[in-house]
Formats: sequence, C-alpha cells, structure tokens
Amino acid sequence: MASSSTATSSGNQTPTNQALSSLPLSERVFSWHEHASLWFSLGVGLLVMQMGAYLVPAVGTRDAALAIALGTAIGAGLLAWTAKLGADSGLTSAGLMHQTYGSLFARLPVLLNIAQLIGWTTFELVIMRDGTAAIGKQSFGLALDGAAGNAATTLLWGAVLTLLLMGSMTQLVRKVIGRYGLPLVIASLVWLSWQFGARVQANGLDAFVSRAGDGSMGLLSAMDLVIAMPVSWLPLVADYARFGKSGKGAFSGTWIGYAVANIWCYALGVMVASLSAPDADLVNTLLLAQGGLIALSLILVDEIDNAYGDVYSGAVSSHSLLPKVSIRTWGMALAVLCTGLALVLPMRGLEPFLLILSSVFVPLYGVILGRLGFGNVGSAMPSIKVDYTAAFIWLFGFVMFTVISGQLQQVGITLFQQITDMAPKWGATLPTLLVTGVLAIATRKRA
Repeated sequence: MASSSTATSSGNQTPTNQALSSLPLSERVFSWHEHASLWFSLGVGLLVMQMGAYLVPAVGTRDAALAIALGTAIGAGLLAWTAKLGADSGLTSAGLMHQTYGSLFARLPVLLNIAQLIGWTTFELVIMRDGTAAIGKQSFGLALDGAAGNAATTLLWGAVLTLLLMGSMTQLVRKVIGRYGLPLVIASLVWLSWQFGARVQANGLDAFVSRAGDGSMGLLSAMDLVIAMPVSWLPLVADYARFGKSGKGAFSGTWIGYAVANIWCYALGVMVASLSAPDADLVNTLLLAQGGLIALSLILVDEIDNAYGDVYSGAVSSHSLLPKVSIRTWGMALAVLCTGLALVLPMRGLEPFLLILSSVFVPLYGVILGRLGFGNVGSAMPSIKVDYTAAFIWLFGFVMFTVISGQLQQVGITLFQQITDMAPKWGATLPTLLVTGVLAIATRKRA
C-alpha cells in the first residue's frame, strides 16, 4: 500500500497519521484513465446485477430504464464531486469528515463507515463464495455448497484478499486493474449482454420494452435503489481520489467510469430477471448462458477488487483513529475479520442493508458537499472539536430519510405513517440531499 504509516513526525516518535494528512504532490500519480479504470472496475459486480434484478417486476421496463439512467447520473455525479474534493485537498474520506464535523465528532461517522465497510466486504466474500459454489456444481459436479465447501471457498477468497492487501494499492490500480483486469471484465459484460440481448430479441423486443410493473415500487423509489449503490461508495472515494494528479481528472474519470459500469450492470440485471423464473438464482441464470461459465468467472474474479476497495478504505479510516497501527496491518486484520464473518453469514437482506446505509451517508455527504463542495475545502485539519450545526443537520437528515423511506414504520414506530405512505411517490434520497445540502450551505462560515 502507498504511504505506509510508519513515518514519524520530526523530533519525536509519534506516528504520522497518514489518513488525516494531505497527500504530498509527489505521491499523486493517478491520471484520468486510472480513475476511470478503477471506478469502472469497482462499479461492476454481481451485487449490482442483483440490485438490477430487484427492480423486476416491481417497475416496468421503461421505468426501470429511466430509474437506472437518472439514478446513476445523480449518484455517480455525487461520487465524482466527492472525488474532486479528495483530489483537490489530498485528504482521505476521514479527513473530509474531520473538516466538516470537527475532530471529535467526526469519529462517529468514521466508526460507522468502518462498520459498513466490514459489512460490504463480508457481503462480497459471501457472493464470491456462493458464485464459486454455483460454478463448481453446474460445471464440474462439485458439491461446494455444504459446510465444508462453504468454508473452503470462503477461506480461499479471504486468503486472496489478504495477500492483495500486503501489496501496493497504487500499483494494483495502475498495473493489474488498468492493464489486465479491465479488458477482461469488459469482454465478459459484452458477451453476457449479447447472449441475454439475443434471448430478449427472440422472445419479442416489443413485449420486453412494454412490460409493466406490478406497482409495488414507484419510479423515484426505484431511483432510490439505484442511487444507493454509488452512495455506498461515497465514504470511500476520497481515499483513492487523493492520489489523483488533478481534481478535474478525478471528477470526470470517476463519473464516467462508474456511470458506465453501473448502468451496464443494472440493465443486465433487469434483462436477466425478466427472462428468469421468479425464484431463479441470478448466478445460476448467468451460468446457463452460452459461455456463461467463462464470463461469470471473470466477473467473479473482478469482484475481489470490490472487496479490496472496501477493506483498504476501512483500513485507512481505522488508521485515522489509531495511527500507531499501519494501514497495511489494519487492512490485513480487517480482511481476516470479514472472512470470519463470511463463514457464518448467509446472502440475504441486501436491500434493507443498502437503505440503512443510505439513511446514514446520504445526509452525511449532503452536509460535506454543502460545506466543502464550493471551493471551501482545505488541506489542514480543523481546530474545532465539534461543529454542532453540521452535526445537527446530519442527524436531522438521518431522521428525515428514515421517516420518508418507512424504516421507522418497519421497526414498529407508526407515528409517521402518513408521511411514510407518501414515500413511494417521491423517494427519500433526493429530498434528504437537497435539504441537508441547502442547510449546510446556508450555515457555513463566510470568509
């Protein structure tokens, strides 16, 4: 990993906090195409396809396409905007949180970020485990879905993840992902799109395009589900964008790379779900396509960089809290922890998990972008311990999101029933972003 945290400040033995220090210009090596390659690769995944499949049959094909396009444009735009902040300042995500909320209060969102990154990494390992089991069963007749098989495949992917974390993040992005991984993943997506597109054509393109939804989800609620994926990356993006040579390159590369991948995978998920039985498994359906084994295997291998991205960022955030432990050591420790969790965690409950994350990080970054997103980001850490106004706006936004999305009703709080009933008509993400962003802009200090 770049920037080992073993450096010490001059004159004493206090470890330098790499996560809360602006990255030196000499270490900013990512060009536009490296941002684009990284975020295209991180945007591709079986989890994203599964989220696309969740849109069917709730909404019709036209509404699904519109939700995917608009949700991706907004979500990837927020991701790119945050990437620009990281590249301009050289700060990590934890550093941006410290600048916005104060050095003491920022520890709360940093801890929440670490928790969600552990959850995401565990989900990634679970889906790689289940995908490996499906490939082994359908293609080679191997029974890998039992206790022993699950343990073996989970430990295998966990070991690969741990080994990757022993190396350099910048070299992984520049040499492995950009030169070798990306072309193979694009080829696999092209092949799967060709196969399922042909089946859609054979079954009647007009029928697919005009397919209506069952009304269980509105357009803006579907957009919420699409925006949830890029929003889940918001607390990570600055950890990579800080290595960018320019804010402009980080912005455009991140937006284009992630948007193309997100639209592609969501659309592929919609196609696969539309052609499958209601209870069909996504991985098994992909395997049934001609050449599906090779294509799925390549996507499965690409899934490891998503897990790597989560763990590396979790290590950076953990180092910001305890700089005595290096980023590399934190990364390997978190990889081992997530491997252990993946051994006992089944793959279910993804949609509620994403909505819970959104309820925390949508208002969190509404405030960060409102405070820092208009040329106010610096590279020095703030002297204030708690920005009470920023903290209040975030907490208000959290409550607002949970009320509108119906999460309070789901846990038995019915006071806001009437507001919750309105949610499918206009969603929760966009109103929360707008309100928290405007409040943050209105209350920021003027020079």
